[in-house]
Amino acid sequence: MRGSTLAVEGDAICRRYGRRWALVDVTFAVPTGAVFVVAGRNGSGKSTLLRVLSTAIRADRGTARMAGHDVRTHPQEVRRQVAILSHHSYLYEALTALENLQVAARFLGKSAERTALLPLLEEVGLAERADDPPLTFSAGMRKRLALARVLLQDAPVVLLDEPYGQLDPPGFRLVDHLLGLFRERGTTALVATHLLDRAAALCDQGMVLEQGRVSWTGRAADLPTQSGLAAAGLPEGD
Repeated sequence: MRGSTLAVEGDAICRRYGRRWALVDVTFAVPTGAVFVVAGRNGSGKSTLLRVLSTAIRADRGTARMAGHDVRTHPQEVRRQVAILSHHSYLYEALTALENLQVAARFLGKSAERTALLPLLEEVGLAERADDPPLTFSAGMRKRLALARVLLQDAPVVLLDEPYGQLDPPGFRLVDHLLGLFRERGTTALVATHLLDRAAALCDQGMVLEQGRVSWTGRAADLPTQSGLAAAGLPEGD
């Protein structure tokens, strides 16, 4: 489905937790190969949206299409086309970094050979810690390992929830590099982040969520000046 005009289509997505609506009629579209930012204050619905798109949770109303597949009617097909970096790393603590990737590789039907997976750890700066378990890692190193797992999937659509969180400056540069890599490969990336200046520089298009509703859409380059978030004092970090 990489040749489709649109990689992601949200159609009036609504999701509530109890009596509180986290998403209300969220409609948007992301062209194939675009790097798209989802911005908004804490609690605006960014993570909920990415979870709906990845089929981790279901929308109460509305739907979305990911790489041509409807998230409600064909969730298994969506999961084969989408890789997600979430707030929680979901790593196997007692296994080594390499073994974590090997488990994922076998699940995906990919080579689990050490020689096939070490380059991924090298790309995220963890090659020297390949045989150490994540329970000995810092939060930033765990985020790097989760990013390696995203790269392993080689999915046409990637969802990144606060990818800069817990990372140091070299880690920031790693995420910047990966966004450029996705663009080169024609991978569609949705990035939920507070970092408006970085999003403006690295993303193509974007939208802002306010209390679960789309309040702005446009060029990512216009985010800091036109979206209203910078003037309202949105924090420039986690």
